[in-house]
Amino acid sequence: MSTEPTGIAPQQFRDLMASVCAPVTVVTAAVGGVPHGATVSSFASLSLQPPLISIALDRRSALLGHIRNQGRFAVNLLGQGQAELATVFARRDLDRFACAEWYFDHGLPRLRGTAGWLEATVHAFVDGGDHELILGHVEAAGRAEQAPLIYAHRTFGTHSHFAQRPRPLIIDQIAACAR
Repeated sequence: MSTEPTGIAPQQFRDLMASVCAPVTVVTAAVGGVPHGATVSSFASLSLQPPLISIALDRRSALLGHIRNQGRFAVNLLGQGQAELATVFARRDLDRFACAEWYFDHGLPRLRGTAGWLEATVHAFVDGGDHELILGHVEAAGRAEQAPLIYAHRTFGTHSHFAQRPRPLIIDQIAACAR
């Protein structure tokens, strides 16, 4: 197998990235009291000090303009039973919030029954080709005791190993090894 860079066809890149396991989130914002949201799988933690996250949105996404306008957004980490909700928020032909149980918290739309959530203010926008990377400073967060929904090989699911509770946290395991 050659490791020489030869370029990659968009479909080949899309197929490769579809095999990478990703958390499933619905990113939300509000403008004038009107909720907006979209399913986003390009969510990641970036920094602990300060607490930063990143998401990426297609430049054609209306949500990108709303986040630019308001400077704040929420990330709803979907739970293992919320694949249908992920599909609803991925569609453009629906009133997404009419199909979901949600509420406002600190002026941001939040979905009920999620595995966790974050509220963030925009730290920076970074050009990422046909997408824009948004770095967010986390101002509040919470989690529930359920496995997060993940997406890999164009299928929703969860990993049962991660879903089992109670399990020691990695930091606890590191501390135990250091003793």
